[in-house]
Amino acid sequence: MLLRATPRTAPVAALALGIAIVLAVAGCGKKVDRADAPAMDQPESVAMAAPASASETETYFLQQAPVATNTENYEKIAANPIHRVAEQPVSTFSIDVDTGSYANVRRMLAAGELPPKDAVRVEELLNYFDYGYPKPASKDTPFQVTTELAPAPWNAKHVLMQIGIQGYDVDKAELPPANLVLLIDTSGSMDEPDKLPLLKKAFAQLVPQLRAKDRISIVTYAGSAGLVLPPTPGDRGGEILAALDNLAAGGSTNGGEGIQLAYATARQAFVDGGINRVLLATDGDFNVGTANQEALETLVADQRKSGIALSTLGFGTGNYNDAMAEQLADVGNGNHAYIDSALEARKVLVEELGSTLLTIAGDVKVQVEFNPAVVAEYRLIGYENRMLKREDFNNDKVDAGEIGAGHDVTALYEVTLVGSGGESVDPLRYGKGSEAAAADAKAPKAAAGDAKSGELALLRLRYKRPGENDSRLIETPLLRKDIAGEPSERLRFAASVAAFGDLLRGGTYVGQDFGWNGVIGLARGARGDDRNGYRGEFLQLAQTASSLQASGPVKGAAVAGE
Repeated sequence: MLLRATPRTAPVAALALGIAIVLAVAGCGKKVDRADAPAMDQPESVAMAAPASASETETYFLQQAPVATNTENYEKIAANPIHRVAEQPVSTFSIDVDTGSYANVRRMLAAGELPPKDAVRVEELLNYFDYGYPKPASKDTPFQVTTELAPAPWNAKHVLMQIGIQGYDVDKAELPPANLVLLIDTSGSMDEPDKLPLLKKAFAQLVPQLRAKDRISIVTYAGSAGLVLPPTPGDRGGEILAALDNLAAGGSTNGGEGIQLAYATARQAFVDGGINRVLLATDGDFNVGTANQEALETLVADQRKSGIALSTLGFGTGNYNDAMAEQLADVGNGNHAYIDSALEARKVLVEELGSTLLTIAGDVKVQVEFNPAVVAEYRLIGYENRMLKREDFNNDKVDAGEIGAGHDVTALYEVTLVGSGGESVDPLRYGKGSEAAAADAKAPKAAAGDAKSGELALLRLRYKRPGENDSRLIETPLLRKDIAGEPSERLRFAASVAAFGDLLRGGTYVGQDFGWNGVIGLARGARGDDRNGYRGEFLQLAQTASSLQASGPVKGAAVAGE
């Protein structure tokens, strides 16, 4: 394996390279065997497509040998459809701060492979990036909401609606005491360079961030579970690193027994008012013990109610169970990230430590009610496995996603205005949403209705403060007059990421007329400051995907005629 980078962009290069940790959780899924995908006429080693400037040529990706038998498991995702507002005016979903899909897709592209479409969760691609949203003025409100409306780059008859949620940040020194249990898979399947060895390097970067008031434990599981390191003060780094260094892989994967021991250890060192979290590090290949997904989710949900969260850290290729890892984290009030390099581990466990560990708002739900007099159609981009029923929004017993300190969350809607000529769905002939009903809607309204005629939509958010059982409500109207003539740099980049995800999933909504050239041009023009080089890296990934897709259809994507 070869890694090349100039000194100035070495961090970007390593981030773009490919092996993995995941803070992940997902529902039962289907297995995607790339051996079943259509053959591609491509070289053994796939180079990046030629970028437009010298600064974009400095990163080279790690090339990995293809896996002989691929049993990676991804939840099947059907993209959100277009809805007519006259028939379904309300859209409700839970936020999601996970970023694992982006790093996993990056790993595959770095290896010269297009990802199966179910590995591409567009909301996780969007949420990988910082959009520079304004921060809340004080901690009295845990987050600030920002919205923007502008024409969609791939369809001038459509409007993109960007919703940005920015959580308040907390300095590392001000984080409450942490009780962390590292639950580490040491089964035989972890005996590969991109699994247990990378895991050790990842957690080794966490150790210097720990303080004397923190406690860290290590539980391992293979054929059986064991306590490698009892709750230990965080300032005893030598002991912690020695315990990590002595880990070795072997045996089958009794993950259920390991999780139970991890929770028992977390309860032993429980910190009232502090951070109590299990970090599960695995390739997800559970094969003995509590391997049933439903039983695992029930166990994790019960422990969540006791104040112990679960995040998942996923590793490796070939047998990676993304579906299990992503869903467990969702149920466990945790987050997931897939770390394909030591630098991605640093991003999650060092640079974003506060947002990874400290929850500042729980059960965060978003609901958008569109005005049928202004908006004809809409579709939510991504969040397919986080959709909620309309009545779930006001039901505080329904679980939803958490937002961590400093986290930002992005959601995009593509909307079609009434009379724009961009409608995709024919109106009903009879009943609600029919042409006759639309004519009735044009009848004179009371003054109260006239006051809302300029509103495009009403944005509602619900959230709970840590330790509270009752949610709080935020409402923000979005006005038609606020539609900008051109999208901001922030929205242009978010749109490029959304289009990237859609094209990897088959290009159902963006279309080939916009295509990869549109994605690349949009991203190149919206790089902005890019201090960490993440946007430049994304541009190179888009160039690579374009080159690979030119060789054949996306693996796992729908093909015309199927």
